[in-house]
Amino acid sequence: MRVITLTTDLGHKDFYQAALKGSILTIMPDVRLVDITHEIPAFNTQRAAFVLKNAYHYFPKETVHIIGINTLYQEDAKYIAMRFQGHYFIGADNGIFSLILGEQQAEELVEINLMQDLRYLHFPLADILSKSACKIAAGGALSDIGVPIDQTLERVTLQPIFDKDMIRGNVIYVDSFGNVITNISKDLFNRIQNGRNFTLFFKRNETINQLSWHYNEVYEGEKLCLFGISNFLEIAINQGNASKLLGLHDDDANIIRVEFHNN
Repeated sequence: MRVITLTTDLGHKDFYQAALKGSILTIMPDVRLVDITHEIPAFNTQRAAFVLKNAYHYFPKETVHIIGINTLYQEDAKYIAMRFQGHYFIGADNGIFSLILGEQQAEELVEINLMQDLRYLHFPLADILSKSACKIAAGGALSDIGVPIDQTLERVTLQPIFDKDMIRGNVIYVDSFGNVITNISKDLFNRIQNGRNFTLFFKRNETINQLSWHYNEVYEGEKLCLFGISNFLEIAINQGNASKLLGLHDDDANIIRVEFHNN
Protein backbone atom coordinates (compact mmCIF):
# COMPACT_ATOMS: atom_id res chain seq x y z
CA MET A 1 0.00 0.00 0.00
CA ARG A 2 1.37 3.42 -0.97
CA VAL A 3 1.74 6.12 1.67
CA ILE A 4 0.96 9.83 1.40
CA THR A 5 1.93 12.08 4.31
CA LEU A 6 0.46 15.49 5.11
CA THR A 7 2.34 18.45 6.58
CA THR A 8 0.14 21.55 6.61
CA ASP A 9 -0.83 24.75 8.40
CA LEU A 10 -4.56 23.88 8.19
CA GLY A 11 -5.05 23.19 11.91
CA HIS A 12 -7.95 21.12 13.28
CA LYS A 13 -10.70 23.73 13.75
CA ASP A 14 -11.94 24.13 10.18
CA PHE A 15 -13.09 21.81 7.40
CA TYR A 16 -9.96 22.33 5.28
CA GLN A 17 -8.04 19.32 6.56
CA ALA A 18 -11.05 17.05 6.01
CA ALA A 19 -11.53 18.45 2.50
CA LEU A 20 -7.91 17.72 1.66
CA LYS A 21 -8.15 14.13 2.90
CA GLY A 22 -11.48 13.62 1.17
CA SER A 23 -10.10 14.81 -2.15
CA ILE A 24 -7.23 12.32 -1.89
CA LEU A 25 -9.43 9.40 -0.85
CA THR A 26 -11.87 10.13 -3.68
CA ILE A 27 -9.05 9.63 -6.16
CA MET A 28 -7.25 6.81 -4.32
CA PRO A 29 -9.49 5.07 -1.76
CA ASP A 30 -6.90 2.51 -0.63
CA VAL A 31 -4.03 4.92 0.03
CA ARG A 32 -2.60 5.14 3.54
CA LEU A 33 -2.76 8.75 4.73
CA VAL A 34 -0.42 9.74 7.56
CA ASP A 35 -0.60 13.10 9.34
CA ILE A 36 2.86 14.44 10.14
CA THR A 37 1.35 17.65 11.50
CA HIS A 38 -1.35 20.20 10.73
CA GLU A 39 -0.16 22.59 13.43
CA ILE A 40 2.48 24.53 11.51
CA PRO A 41 1.88 28.27 12.07
CA ALA A 42 0.35 29.86 8.97
CA PHE A 43 2.87 30.34 6.15
CA ASN A 44 5.83 29.28 8.32
CA THR A 45 7.97 27.38 5.82
CA GLN A 46 10.93 27.27 8.21
CA ARG A 47 8.98 25.36 10.86
CA ALA A 48 7.45 23.03 8.29
CA ALA A 49 10.83 22.22 6.77
CA PHE A 50 12.31 21.42 10.17
CA VAL A 51 9.48 19.05 11.07
CA LEU A 52 9.41 17.33 7.69
CA LYS A 53 13.20 16.97 7.47
CA ASN A 54 13.21 15.19 10.81
CA ALA A 55 10.27 12.91 9.96
CA TYR A 56 10.35 11.83 6.32
CA HIS A 57 13.32 9.47 6.48
CA TYR A 58 11.43 7.23 8.95
CA PHE A 59 8.91 6.44 6.19
CA PRO A 60 9.37 3.79 3.49
CA LYS A 61 11.07 4.82 0.27
CA GLU A 62 8.62 5.96 -2.44
CA THR A 63 6.43 7.70 0.16
CA VAL A 64 4.79 10.87 -1.19
CA HIS A 65 4.90 13.91 1.10
CA ILE A 66 2.38 16.71 0.50
CA ILE A 67 3.55 20.06 1.87
CA GLY A 68 0.53 22.25 2.45
CA ILE A 69 2.22 25.47 3.56
CA ASN A 70 1.43 28.78 1.86
CA THR A 71 -0.32 27.08 -1.05
CA LEU A 72 -3.07 29.68 -1.49
CA TYR A 73 -3.88 30.51 -5.08
CA GLN A 74 -1.74 33.18 -6.73
CA GLU A 75 -1.78 34.05 -10.40
CA ASP A 76 1.94 33.35 -10.77
CA ALA A 77 2.07 30.43 -8.32
CA LYS A 78 4.48 27.62 -9.15
CA TYR A 79 4.00 24.12 -7.78
CA ILE A 80 6.87 21.69 -7.59
CA ALA A 81 7.27 17.92 -7.35
CA MET A 82 10.66 16.59 -6.28
CA ARG A 83 12.31 13.22 -5.83
CA PHE A 84 14.94 13.32 -3.08
CA GLN A 85 16.60 10.42 -1.27
CA GLY A 86 13.99 8.03 -2.66
CA HIS A 87 11.03 10.09 -1.44
CA TYR A 88 8.64 12.40 -3.29
CA PHE A 89 7.76 15.92 -2.12
CA ILE A 90 4.95 18.04 -3.57
CA GLY A 91 4.16 21.66 -2.71
CA ALA A 92 4.45 25.32 -3.64
CA ASP A 93 7.80 26.79 -4.67
CA ASN A 94 7.93 29.15 -1.70
CA GLY A 95 11.36 28.36 -0.30
CA ILE A 96 10.54 25.13 1.49
CA PHE A 97 12.21 22.90 -1.10
CA SER A 98 15.51 24.73 -0.67
CA LEU A 99 15.20 24.27 3.10
CA ILE A 100 14.65 20.52 2.70
CA LEU A 101 17.54 20.15 0.23
CA GLY A 102 20.03 22.33 2.08
CA GLU A 103 23.27 22.04 0.10
CA GLN A 104 22.18 18.83 -1.63
CA GLN A 105 20.59 18.33 -5.03
CA ALA A 106 17.23 16.80 -5.92
CA GLU A 107 17.31 13.56 -7.87
CA GLU A 108 14.51 14.88 -10.06
CA LEU A 109 12.55 18.12 -10.12
CA VAL A 110 9.49 19.15 -12.15
CA GLU A 111 7.13 22.09 -12.28
CA ILE A 112 3.60 20.69 -12.07
CA ASN A 113 1.48 21.49 -15.12
CA LEU A 114 -1.79 19.74 -14.34
CA MET A 115 -4.92 21.68 -15.29
CA GLN A 116 -6.45 23.70 -12.47
CA ASP A 117 -10.09 22.86 -11.69
CA LEU A 118 -11.74 26.26 -11.36
CA ARG A 119 -14.10 24.94 -8.70
CA TYR A 120 -11.10 24.65 -6.37
CA LEU A 121 -9.23 27.72 -7.57
CA HIS A 122 -8.53 28.95 -4.05
CA PHE A 123 -7.67 25.54 -2.60
CA PRO A 124 -4.89 24.01 -4.74
CA LEU A 125 -4.18 21.49 -1.99
CA ALA A 126 -7.46 19.71 -2.73
CA ASP A 127 -6.91 19.87 -6.49
CA ILE A 128 -3.51 20.15 -8.17
CA LEU A 129 -1.42 18.91 -5.26
CA SER A 130 -3.78 16.06 -4.32
CA LYS A 131 -4.03 14.89 -7.94
CA SER A 132 -0.25 15.03 -8.32
CA ALA A 133 0.35 13.08 -5.13
CA CYS A 134 -2.11 10.36 -6.11
CA LYS A 135 -0.58 9.97 -9.57
CA ILE A 136 2.87 9.48 -8.06
CA ALA A 137 1.56 7.19 -5.29
CA ALA A 138 -0.10 5.06 -7.97
CA GLY A 139 3.28 4.48 -9.57
CA GLY A 140 3.39 7.34 -12.07
CA ALA A 141 6.53 9.22 -13.04
CA LEU A 142 7.19 12.85 -12.26
CA SER A 143 7.15 13.47 -16.00
CA ASP A 144 3.45 12.50 -15.93
CA ILE A 145 2.58 15.56 -13.85
CA GLY A 146 5.08 18.20 -14.87
CA VAL A 147 8.01 19.40 -16.92
CA PRO A 148 11.63 19.05 -15.78
CA ILE A 149 13.30 22.16 -14.39
CA ASP A 150 16.80 22.89 -13.14
CA GLN A 151 17.75 23.27 -9.50
CA THR A 152 16.89 26.99 -9.44
CA LEU A 153 14.32 27.23 -6.66
CA GLU A 154 12.98 29.96 -4.41
CA ARG A 155 15.76 30.19 -1.84
CA VAL A 156 15.48 30.68 1.91
CA THR A 157 18.61 30.51 4.02
CA LEU A 158 18.69 29.62 7.71
CA GLN A 159 22.42 29.16 8.08
CA PRO A 160 24.17 30.35 11.25
CA ILE A 161 26.97 32.91 11.09
CA PHE A 162 30.38 31.63 12.13
CA ASP A 163 34.12 32.20 12.11
CA LYS A 164 37.03 30.20 13.55
CA ASP A 165 36.10 30.95 17.18
CA MET A 166 32.36 31.63 17.24
CA ILE A 167 28.97 30.49 15.97
CA ARG A 168 25.89 32.75 16.13
CA GLY A 169 22.53 31.13 15.50
CA ASN A 170 18.75 31.34 15.75
CA VAL A 171 15.96 29.46 17.45
CA ILE A 172 14.20 27.51 14.72
CA TYR A 173 11.82 25.31 16.73
CA VAL A 174 10.36 24.83 20.19
CA ASP A 175 8.95 21.35 20.71
CA SER A 176 5.97 20.39 22.85
CA PHE A 177 8.24 19.82 25.88
CA GLY A 178 9.62 23.35 25.64
CA ASN A 179 13.02 22.21 24.36
CA VAL A 180 14.60 24.99 22.28
CA ILE A 181 16.20 23.83 19.03
CA THR A 182 18.68 26.06 17.23
CA ASN A 183 19.97 26.08 13.65
CA ILE A 184 23.48 25.07 14.81
CA SER A 185 24.16 21.60 13.46
CA LYS A 186 26.30 18.99 15.17
CA ASP A 187 28.63 18.86 12.16
CA LEU A 188 29.25 22.62 12.21
CA PHE A 189 29.70 22.69 16.00
CA ASN A 190 32.26 19.87 15.93
CA ARG A 191 34.13 21.41 13.00
CA ILE A 192 34.51 24.83 14.66
CA GLN A 193 35.08 23.43 18.16
CA ASN A 194 37.97 21.19 17.06
CA GLY A 195 38.38 19.74 20.56
CA ARG A 196 38.26 23.09 22.38
CA ASN A 197 36.11 24.16 25.32
CA PHE A 198 33.09 26.35 24.68
CA THR A 199 30.62 28.70 26.30
CA LEU A 200 27.05 28.93 25.05
CA PHE A 201 25.46 32.36 25.61
CA PHE A 202 21.77 33.21 25.23
CA LYS A 203 19.07 35.50 26.63
CA ARG A 204 19.26 36.91 30.14
CA ASN A 205 23.05 36.40 30.17
CA GLU A 206 22.55 32.67 30.68
CA THR A 207 25.49 30.40 29.86
CA ILE A 208 26.17 26.68 29.48
CA ASN A 209 29.68 25.33 29.04
CA GLN A 210 29.33 21.61 28.54
CA LEU A 211 27.35 19.24 26.36
CA SER A 212 25.06 16.61 27.84
CA TRP A 213 24.22 13.24 26.35
CA HIS A 214 20.78 12.95 27.96
CA TYR A 215 18.11 15.33 29.27
CA ASN A 216 18.36 13.81 32.78
CA GLU A 217 22.12 14.15 32.99
CA VAL A 218 21.71 17.25 35.20
CA TYR A 219 19.61 17.74 38.31
CA GLU A 220 15.88 18.33 37.86
CA GLY A 221 15.24 21.99 37.03
CA GLU A 222 18.75 22.64 35.74
CA LYS A 223 19.50 23.81 32.21
CA LEU A 224 21.58 21.85 29.72
CA CYS A 225 22.48 21.72 26.04
CA LEU A 226 22.78 18.67 23.83
CA PHE A 227 22.43 17.39 20.30
CA GLY A 228 19.09 15.59 20.19
CA ILE A 229 17.44 13.42 17.58
CA SER A 230 17.45 16.29 15.07
CA ASN A 231 21.27 16.67 15.31
CA PHE A 232 20.85 20.37 16.01
CA LEU A 233 21.95 22.05 19.22
CA GLU A 234 19.15 22.12 21.82
CA ILE A 235 18.76 24.09 25.02
CA ALA A 236 16.61 22.26 27.57
CA ILE A 237 15.73 22.05 31.26
CA ASN A 238 15.51 18.66 32.92
CA GLN A 239 11.81 18.15 33.73
CA GLY A 240 11.10 21.78 32.81
CA ASN A 241 10.06 24.04 29.94
CA ALA A 242 13.19 25.81 28.69
CA SER A 243 11.29 28.08 26.32
CA LYS A 244 9.13 29.57 29.07
CA LEU A 245 11.67 29.56 31.87
CA LEU A 246 14.56 30.95 29.81
CA GLY A 247 12.56 33.31 27.60
CA LEU A 248 13.51 31.63 24.31
CA HIS A 249 10.93 31.51 21.55
CA ASP A 250 10.37 30.33 17.99
CA ASP A 251 12.16 32.44 15.38
CA ASP A 252 14.29 34.36 17.90
CA ALA A 253 17.15 35.57 15.68
CA ASN A 254 20.82 36.01 16.48
CA ILE A 255 20.43 35.43 20.21
CA ILE A 256 22.34 32.14 20.43
CA ARG A 257 26.13 32.49 20.54
CA VAL A 258 28.76 29.81 21.04
CA GLU A 259 32.32 30.93 21.74
CA PHE A 260 35.21 28.48 21.61
CA HIS A 261 38.40 28.81 23.65
CA ASN A 262 41.42 26.76 24.68
CA ASN A 263 40.95 26.96 28.45
